[in-house]
Amino acid sequence: MENDFPLINLEKLNGEERGATMEKIKDACENWGFFELVNHGISHELLDTVERMTKDHYKKSMEERFKEMVAEKELEGVKTEVNNIDWESTFFLRHLPTSNISQIPDLEDEYRNLMKDFAGKLEKLAEELLDLLCENLGLEKGYLKKAFHGSKGPNFGTKVSNYPPCPTPDLIKGLRAHTDAGGIILLFQDDKVSGLQLLKDGEWIDVPPMRHSIVINLGDQIEVITNGRYKSVMHRVMAQTDGTRMSIASFYNPGNDAVIYPAKALLVEKEQKVYPGFVFDDYMKLYAGMKFQAKEPRFEAMKASAEANVKC
Repeated sequence: MENDFPLINLEKLNGEERGATMEKIKDACENWGFFELVNHGISHELLDTVERMTKDHYKKSMEERFKEMVAEKELEGVKTEVNNIDWESTFFLRHLPTSNISQIPDLEDEYRNLMKDFAGKLEKLAEELLDLLCENLGLEKGYLKKAFHGSKGPNFGTKVSNYPPCPTPDLIKGLRAHTDAGGIILLFQDDKVSGLQLLKDGEWIDVPPMRHSIVINLGDQIEVITNGRYKSVMHRVMAQTDGTRMSIASFYNPGNDAVIYPAKALLVEKEQKVYPGFVFDDYMKLYAGMKFQAKEPRFEAMKASAEANVKC
C-alpha cells in the first residue's frame, strides 16, 4: 500500500501530462486526503538550509528543555500507555495576518530570516494548490482563497516539531491521532527518521519520508467546503527509539472571521447540505478541546449550534 502513496510531480503540470497529473491530484484528494509533492518549486538548497538550522536550533535551545519536561512529567520509564501527552518538542511561528517571528525567543537572526523566506514560498505554493483543487472541483479560480479570506486575510503559521528518541514507543505517541482543523497543510519532514502515519481503509499506513519533498494534507475546512467530496484524514506520529525526527508543518487556514460553508456549485440539485456553515474561529474554539477525537461530533456540534441560532 505504501508504494501506492500518491506522489505528484508538479513540473508535469506544464506539459502534455497535465491531465494525468490533475487526475492523480483529484484521486489523492478523494481517496487519501494526503499526497507528496516533488518538483514543487522550492529549491533543494533552501530546504537543506532549513533542515540544518532547525536541527541546530533544537540541539542548542530545545533539547535540554525537552529532557526536563520528560523528567518532570515522569515519562522516562512509563509502564502503562500514556494518552494525554505527546512525545514532541515544538514551537509555533505565525506569519499571517501578522507575524510573530521577531518575538520568538532563542532564534538567531539568520534563522528568523530563513523561516520568513521559507514561509513566503510555502504560502505561494499553498495558494497554487488551492487553485488546482478549484480546477478539479469545477470551482472558479480563486474560490478557496476567497473563502478563506475573512476580513484580514488567511491565517498562516508553522509548527516546528522535533520528535526525540523514545525509550517506550509502544506506550506513548509522538503525536496522537487527529485530523487537522484548518485548510491545507504543507509539511517538510525528516527524510531519514520516519514516524508519520495516516489512516486509510481502517489501516495505519506510513507516509514515506522522501528527500526534498513536501507532504500535503487536507484539513476539516476543505471537507466542509467540498461538502465531503474531499475529506480530512486521521494521522499520527509514532515515537521511535532511534534518531530525532524533524517536522515543519505550515498551516494555510481561513481567517478567524471567515464564514465556511459548502460551495453551492458542489451541491447536487435538491441535495441537502451535509455540512454546516460556521465562523472558522467558532470551530477552532470547539476543536481545541476535541482535537484528539473523531471529527464527526465536531461537525454535528457546529450544525446543532447553527440550527439553534436560526431558531433564536
